Amino acid sequence: MAQQPQPAEIRIVCGLGNPGAEYALTRHNAGFATVDALAQRYGVRYWKSEGGCDVATIKLRAGADVREVMLAKPQSYMNTSGGPLSKLARAHKVKPAEILVVHDEVDLPEGKIQVKFGGGLNAHNGLRSIADKLGTRDFCRVRCGIGRPPGKMSVADYALRKLKGNFAEEFSVLAEEAADTVERCLVQGVASQL
Repeated sequence: MAQQPQPAEIRIVCGLGNPGAEYALTRHNAGFATVDALAQRYGVRYWKSEGGCDVATIKLRAGADVREVMLAKPQSYMNTSGGPLSKLARAHKVKPAEILVVHDEVDLPEGKIQVKFGGGLNAHNGLRSIADKLGTRDFCRVRCGIGRPPGKMSVADYALRKLKGNFAEEFSVLAEEAADTVERCLVQGVASQL
């Protein structure tokens, strides 16, 4: 029987979102917001463009050990995130199991955060693009629950609506909590968070 793939030590944290100010405060950009929260915690001052991603490096300390982890925000639109991420991974010889993707998830209640390895894509076009370009679904994910749209509103309108007031505040809290979860995955290992 073939051995099941397992999550590995994370080398790239990739937040999913759409580039541009008009998308910044939308539920669909939960991944970008989480990566930005991490970058702020680690004092990132410089982002460079590489392989179609905005990339920054943070240094993680675990006891006496220090290791570098890349933060990435693909600058294509969400639905084609896999191209830039796979280019970056190939350039740095990063395996799919060493990638952690942070994304919005309508099938989780608003504010709930869940770590997942492999499995289904839940009709999420960003995840589908990544799975297609990496050639596998065996990568790590931090799913940021945004809940289902109210009434008859379409998922797209709900996910891309600009957030204001309490909704914007709740979104900031979600990003910070997702960043906490990512940090636990980086320090304690993804397997400990599943």
